[in-house]
Amino acid sequence: MTSSPQSITPTLPQLDADCDRCAALCCVAYPFDASEDFAIIKETEDPCPNLSGSCFGCTIHDHLSNRGFGGCVAYSCAGAGQRVTQDLFHGETWRDDPDLISHMSHALRVLRPIHEALLILKEAAALPLPTEVQNRCQLLIAELCPAAPTSVWDFEEDSVQSALASVPEFIEGLIAFVPPRG
Repeated sequence: MTSSPQSITPTLPQLDADCDRCAALCCVAYPFDASEDFAIIKETEDPCPNLSGSCFGCTIHDHLSNRGFGGCVAYSCAGAGQRVTQDLFHGETWRDDPDLISHMSHALRVLRPIHEALLILKEAAALPLPTEVQNRCQLLIAELCPAAPTSVWDFEEDSVQSALASVPEFIEGLIAFVPPRG
């Protein structure tokens, strides 16, 4: 049974990063290639060598740009990191259990694009859209927010991934509704 678009009012997750509630997943999950954005080579799921050994803080955070880590400055998980850590792994971390590193990294790589899409759709929903387009926007948001998710698998469901794949085309279709910049 499908809800009518007017009755869909999904609760959005927190869509801004809260590094204090995360396990530095961005410093682990992604590889770095030595480039203008990253001063070092780092493999996927290897903790960044600048990550503090005693906590999840960056030892060069105040000097990232000067030390060649502009990619870190530009990065945002859109709230996916703390959602993975707190909601899907109940506060457990890869430091508590090293076997979790691949699972938590995978979960971040699945949730981050969903959170980014939700940020974009949230902005789109604030536009003066015709009812039909607004309903489609709300439906996409609802499809990206599975009810009471308990694992990354809930976000890998075909319905969620299909909605995620539909977002770029939906956003492209909004050009006519974006007010001109003055």
